[in-house]
Amino acid sequence: MRIFVKVPQKMSAGIQAGMTAELRLPQYPDKTFKAVVATTSGAINITSRTLLVELDADNPNDLLQPGTYAEVHFNLPANPDIVHVPTSTLLFLEHGLEVAVIGQGSKIELKKVTLGRILGTQVEVLNGLTPSDRVVNSPPDSLAEGDVVRIAGEPAQASKEAGLGTEAERH
Repeated sequence: MRIFVKVPQKMSAGIQAGMTAELRLPQYPDKTFKAVVATTSGAINITSRTLLVELDADNPNDLLQPGTYAEVHFNLPANPDIVHVPTSTLLFLEHGLEVAVIGQGSKIELKKVTLGRILGTQVEVLNGLTPSDRVVNSPPDSLAEGDVVRIAGEPAQASKEAGLGTEAERH
């Protein structure tokens, strides 16, 4: 069976003939159908900003029907520049969307981020973070740039060596 899918421009660069995809249909929630990219239109539609992709799938039991809605998952290689973080790390501040990271000397740095897809409890961060950044999960509203923090599970001695001192010494 031939299946036509409109792929958003942002995700179109990795689509190539011969790659595989998985189809999921609402009427078969526990079933996954395999498909292969046959070809693409080779152009982005200027109205919808999508790439038309043609897939081929075996349909021996006639379960795939013309006109059916399907969710398509392409098996694209992971982009090493995209960082995934929990949605609970996001800060909606006056300067826009930011994430708190732990910088040198255990000081908080607020980094402006650009999001990609929202993946349930995680989001893709397209710009603003690196894979080596240590993000703060569930930061309090009072957290500010330059605040010194102690890492949970880290011994108090490590905090002293970092120049943080004890709770009493910081006040």
